Amino acid sequence: MDMEEMLAQAQKAAETIQKQMNDTQAKLDEIEVEGAAGGGLVKVRATARGRILGVTIDESMMKPEEKQMVEDLVTAAFNDARDRADRRAGEEMAKVQQGAGLPPGFKLPGM
Repeated sequence: MDMEEMLAQAQKAAETIQKQMNDTQAKLDEIEVEGAAGGGLVKVRATARGRILGVTIDESMMKPEEKQMVEDLVTAAFNDARDRADRRAGEEMAKVQQGAGLPPGFKLPGM
């Protein structure tokens, strides 16, 4: 195999990996995660890509004197959802990397 053929194969492999990464990014928008705080009094639904889909706050928290606590719980639930989304996205990207024969933790430019 000459250098030109090797470069052509490398380019094709890179294009395949890029397509798989793009497909995985699209899939992450379909995977839902849920973050929670206060024992489930506040819940945040998000995609594995981090887009927030909804917030649920238990009725028992809807009192003016609970305002600060609700704000804190919403913040905690958002952070929990973001953490779960990041972990799920990492799992999906690891699958693509394994399928492409890349070493674990390898970072492709632009990803």
